[in-house]
Amino acid sequence: MPRSLFGTDGIRGEANRHPMTADVAMKLGQAAGRHFLRGGRRRHQVVIGKDTRLSGYMIEPALTAGFISVGVDVFLLGPVPTPAVGMLTKSLRADAGVMISASHNPFQDNGIKLFGPDGFKLSDTEEEAIEARMQDGPVLAAPADLGRARRIEDGRGRYIEAAKQSFPRHLSLSGLRIVVDCANGAAYRTAPTVLWELGAEVIPIGVTPDGININAGVGSTAPEECRRKVIETRADLGIALDGDADRVLIVDERGQVVDGDQIMALIAETWAASGRLQGGALVTTVMSNLGLERKLQTLGIGLRRTKVGDRYVVAEMRDGGFNLGGEQSGHIVMSDHATTGDGLLAALQVLAAVVDAGRPVSEVCARFTPLPQILKNVRLATGAADPMKQPCVTAAIAAGEAQLAGTGRVLIRKSGTEPLIRVMAEGEDAALVEAVVNDICTAIRTA
Repeated sequence: MPRSLFGTDGIRGEANRHPMTADVAMKLGQAAGRHFLRGGRRRHQVVIGKDTRLSGYMIEPALTAGFISVGVDVFLLGPVPTPAVGMLTKSLRADAGVMISASHNPFQDNGIKLFGPDGFKLSDTEEEAIEARMQDGPVLAAPADLGRARRIEDGRGRYIEAAKQSFPRHLSLSGLRIVVDCANGAAYRTAPTVLWELGAEVIPIGVTPDGININAGVGSTAPEECRRKVIETRADLGIALDGDADRVLIVDERGQVVDGDQIMALIAETWAASGRLQGGALVTTVMSNLGLERKLQTLGIGLRRTKVGDRYVVAEMRDGGFNLGGEQSGHIVMSDHATTGDGLLAALQVLAAVVDAGRPVSEVCARFTPLPQILKNVRLATGAADPMKQPCVTAAIAAGEAQLAGTGRVLIRKSGTEPLIRVMAEGEDAALVEAVVNDICTAIRTA
């Protein structure tokens, strides 16, 4: 059946509006619970984590009720990073995991991400099967077979220890002053704790969640506060996470932002030099800068591109036997350590390289010169016809591609999480790139 609920990263929408309602959440819990029932006499279990959004208090119990009603036990983690759900699903030998979060979106939105028993996000096929079960209606358990719910008090601590294990034992963060911006989100306790226990002087910001301030002027989508704090405190670097801590941006000692492409280049080069890079390639999406691709070529490292979405990056990594991938936005996936993007673990790899080199972050993280790249979003009106099929839009795209032929590229895609069309172009001539993007955006707005 066609997908109507699941997007590029689970189900997402405005809280208390379809599909992000308690009713849909309960039905999803029932359908997912039935999907993961494996038979036999053992108890079936699901792990549920969330970020700090107010609406999590509505979605969490609704999901819990759905799972319990079909005979699945529920382990409640409370606020934890998304990668912690993947890790603990596998560690607790649960049948599935759920993260309640809309990632970098504002508090008004929320989302539901599903993980399989191996800790990895579900495939399109599995999501479609669960959505079909939602249409069929639940098969309710007998009264004696109802599931049970319990809170896992040490879930956060388990993740903290796992994160620390990813940092080389012979290195220490002693002597480093680090600003960590937790976006008032899921990592507001875990990230500062990990950095402090590894020896750093930690300056935390975005660690006072109130249910509505997640991602509000803080975090990886709004790094200005992190930049200001780094300069004000003369810190060695800043780490800016997003609301569910599965993505990260780095701020160097001068206040310059280091994006996911530079972080991936650093980790790929470091791992290749030490023989840790499996498959001889980095997996990233179509959004990554051409400068990254050219840099990797000089190092003899391959690059595989996928559709936007870290789940597609992970799928390619698993199919091809690669252990490093990610997105320009800061989703960095290191399958030796985690099953999904993990902002804190990626930051620890950067810190390991900085400590090992004994040089400033600005020098260590500047791995290549990016080509001029511009990304603009055009918001779609509710119920609007698809502008991508209009002649004026197709003509503008064709013209832009012709202008950049041989020196750059054009990429147009619909967002899988918001009613937006994203227009990106990059090339060697910054003025030409900007003109191409503006012309295409104008055509889409006109259509």
